[in-house]
Amino acid sequence: QVQLVESGGGSAQPGGSLTLSCAASGSIVRIRTMAWYRQAPGKERELVASVAPVGTKNYADSVKGRFTISRDIRKNTVYLQMNNLKFGDTAVYYCYSEPFWGQGTQVTVSS
Repeated sequence: QVQLVESGGGSAQPGGSLTLSCAASGSIVRIRTMAWYRQAPGKERELVASVAPVGTKNYADSVKGRFTISRDIRKNTVYLQMNNLKFGDTAVYYCYSEPFWGQGTQVTVSS
């Protein structure tokens, strides 16, 4: 059983930054695709960013140029650096590695 534990959520003003972390049990970060999803109130869960075992990264159009996904294989941790935050980024952010989900961490962008 893989465990994914997110941290780093919180509140930020528009234009601000936050960094999310996802600590994984076992050495899965090196061998599995790791992803961040988010779900805003009343909306479906959507893919934000992913990183494949070979390092290929993909981003949702809405976050390209603002968010960066990265990983530390030694620490079995995946990060999501979020810059220039917008109101529309408010959501619960989930770490995902098929078929496992983290518990989610809230990100709120407000002035």
